[in-house]
This record gives sequence, C-alpha cells and structure tokens, in this order.
Amino acid sequence: MKSTYKLAYIGFLFLLFSCNDKKTETPVDSPPEVSMQKPEKESIEGLYETKTDENNSGDCKISLKITKEKNGYSYYLQTKTRQLRGIASFTESKEKFLVLEGIQWDDFEGDITNQEEEDSISDSEPKELEIPVGIDAVYVKDTLTIQNYGNAMNSYTKLSECDRKYIQLIKIQK
Repeated sequence: MKSTYKLAYIGFLFLLFSCNDKKTETPVDSPPEVSMQKPEKESIEGLYETKTDENNSGDCKISLKITKEKNGYSYYLQTKTRQLRGIASFTESKEKFLVLEGIQWDDFEGDITNQEEEDSISDSEPKELEIPVGIDAVYVKDTLTIQNYGNAMNSYTKLSECDRKYIQLIKIQK
C-alpha cells in the first residue's frame, strides 16, 4: 500500500509541475507576425516634363533631368529657346524644395508696395533692382511645381517661354 501512495504522490507532483511549466500558446485568431520593412525612400532623381494643358492654349514644352551626383544633384533644363545645366539643391523641411541654381529670372519688378514707400521718402533716382537668380520648385509625389509669375503687387516672370502661372513638371522616367 505504501507503494501505491508513493506512486499517487509522484503522479500528483508530476501533474502539478507540468501545469506550472505550461507554455503560453498564441490564439488561432491572431495575425501572423509580419516583418515591417520601410518602403524605399522616394528619389527626386529622374526626367520630368510638362504635360499639355487643355485649359491653357500657350505652348509650354519644358523638360528637366535631375541627376544624383557625389556631392548632391545636378540639372539639365530644356525649353523651346534655351538649354541650361547647373547644380540643383534639394531641401526637405515641412515641404520638399528643389532649387535650380544659376538661372536668372526673365523679369523682376519687385514688390510694388516697397517701391511706393521708397519713392515717397526720397526724391533721388530709383534703385536698380537686382534680378533674382535660382528657380525654386515644390516637390510632391513625382511632381515639381514652379510658380512662374507673380501678380500686380509683386511682378516677376521666371521662365518667359511658358505662359502658365504654375508650371508642373511630372516625372516620366526614373
């Protein structure tokens, strides 16, 4: 009889310890683990072109090639009247901007409100305005947008070969 109690006691201990070592099982309904890989960082590098605009009768054929170099980016801009090469600066803050450095704006009269104040203060000859250099574009999802001209209060034209207020260059090739 002692051996029966011993066997029962050993069986009880075995059962007790095997319950404590029980591994937690994942429920059948839980989704399988997926490795989360970050998507590839989008690249500004590529060939961009304007698309024909049915609302705008003016001809605005522009192509822009952005190339990644060792120290940054370079550009090749082609319009119906000129071909330009230079350095392109890319900055990213709240918005992404690309600046085509070295391109002088075609026309710039400046902020008219500042000119009126200067004219009323001094009777001397008006200052010769310095024409800005560098064309900036906002980059959003494979599209570069250039505000090409201003308004009556701030008159300027960046690329006179295109009569659109906003020039949209859309990536056609990476």
